Amino acid sequence: MGIELAWLHGVYVLFVLGIIFMMVMRRDTSLISIVGIAILGLVATGSVTTAIGGIFGSFIYAITELLPTILVICIIVAMSHVLTDTGVNETMIRPMTHLVRNATLAYWVIGIVMMVISWFFWPSPAVALVGAVMLPVALRAGLPAIGVAVAMNLFGHGIALSGDFVIQGAPTLTAKAAGIPVSDVISASIPLVIVMGVVTTITAFWYLHKDMKMGIVPAPGKDTSIPDTVFTSAKVPLRDGVRRSLALFVPILFALDVVAMFAFDLRGGDATALVGGTALLILIIATMLAHQKKGLEQVTTHLIQGFQFGFKVFGPVIPIAAFFYMGDSGFLKVFGEVLPSGSHGIVNDLGVALAQAIPISKEVAALTVSAVGVITGLDGSGFSGITLAGSLAQLFSTALGAGAATLTALGQISAIWVGGGTIIPWALIPAAAICGVDPFELARRNLYPVAIGLLVTTIVAMFLL
Repeated sequence: MGIELAWLHGVYVLFVLGIIFMMVMRRDTSLISIVGIAILGLVATGSVTTAIGGIFGSFIYAITELLPTILVICIIVAMSHVLTDTGVNETMIRPMTHLVRNATLAYWVIGIVMMVISWFFWPSPAVALVGAVMLPVALRAGLPAIGVAVAMNLFGHGIALSGDFVIQGAPTLTAKAAGIPVSDVISASIPLVIVMGVVTTITAFWYLHKDMKMGIVPAPGKDTSIPDTVFTSAKVPLRDGVRRSLALFVPILFALDVVAMFAFDLRGGDATALVGGTALLILIIATMLAHQKKGLEQVTTHLIQGFQFGFKVFGPVIPIAAFFYMGDSGFLKVFGEVLPSGSHGIVNDLGVALAQAIPISKEVAALTVSAVGVITGLDGSGFSGITLAGSLAQLFSTALGAGAATLTALGQISAIWVGGGTIIPWALIPAAAICGVDPFELARRNLYPVAIGLLVTTIVAMFLL
C-alpha cells in the first residue's frame, strides 16, 4: 500500500515539536506520544483498527528493546537493598573516610566514591549509602552539607549517570533511537563525559571554596548535627567476619566483570547480562547469609522492591520511546512494510531532506542536539527524553554524512546532566534530603557549573564531529 511520504513525515515532525513544547511547559508527554503513534499508524495504513492496535504493538516493541536495561537496573537496585540492610555497603566504603582530612579532600573523595559506586549500583541507591557514611565525616572535616550534596550530585547523577559505562542503560536507549551500536555511543561519550565532568566539578568547587572564604556558606563547625535521614546501623545485622568478607567479595566480583568485558570484548547486551547476573548472584548469597531460614522469601521480597523501582523509573519512558522508535525500524515492526521502496525510515528520510534544503553545519548540529537534550531534561527524569536526542542525532548525522555517535553522546549527556538530578529541583530531593539542605538551593548552586560545562562540552563536540 503506497502512502504520501510528506503527510507521514509531517505528522512525525509535528508530534516531535509537540513533545518538545510539552517538556518546555513541564507537562507530561505520555499522552501526546500515544496519540502520535496512533495518527502515524492511521496515516500509514488508513485503518483505524490497525492504528489503535499499533499503540499496543509499539509498547511491546519498546519494552522488548528496553527490557534488558530495565531488568539489570531492577536487579542492581534489589541487590543494593540487601547490601544496605545488612550494612555491607557501609563496610565497603568506610575505609574511604580515613582519606577525608579537610574540606577539599572531602569534596573530591566523596565525589569519586559516589561516581564509582554509581557506575555499579546506579546513583539513586548510592545517594543514601554515601550520604549516610560520608556526611558526618565531611562535616567534621569542614565541608558544609551543601558541598557534600553538590559533590554527590555532580559525580553521581552527572558524570556516572551520563556516561553509564558499566550498566549501559543510558547509551542503550540513545543508541537504539539513533540506530547505531551501543559500543559506538560509549566510545564517543568518553571524551565528552571527561570534559563535562572536569569542567563542571572544578567550577562547582571553585564557587563553593570562594563562598566559604567569604562566609556566604557557613562553616559546618558551628552546627555538626546530622539529619534524621542519615542512618549508620544495619537493619539486619551480620556477623562481623561475614559482613567484611562480603564487603571484599562484592567489589572483587564487579572488578572481575570489568576485566572480563575487556578480555572477552563484551559490549552492549553481553556486558549488561554479565553485570546483571553478577548482581543477582550477590543478591542471593547476601540474602541467604543474612536471613538463613527466611532467605527464600526474602530473595523474592528484594526482587519485588527492585522491580517496583525499575518500572517506576521507566514507566514514563516507555510511551516516549515507543513513539521515537517509530522513526526508525520500529515502524516496520509494528505497522509492516507500508513505507515506499525509496524510504529509509522516517528519521533518515527527514535527514536527507534537511541536507538538501538547508546547509547544516557541525556547529548548528551540535548546538541543536545539545539544546534539545537540555529541553528534554526539564521534566526531571533525564531518561524520558534521551530517545528524542538519539533520534535527532540520527537526523543531523544523516544530513552531515557523519558524526552520529558523537551527536548521540552529546544529546545523552545534555539530557541527563539537566534532568538526571543536578539542576532540576524535584530530581534533587534524595541528595538534598540525606544532606539536610534545600533542593532549590542545591539546584541554584549547580546551575552555573553545569551551564558552563555544557557550553564547553558542546564546543568540544563540534571539533570531534
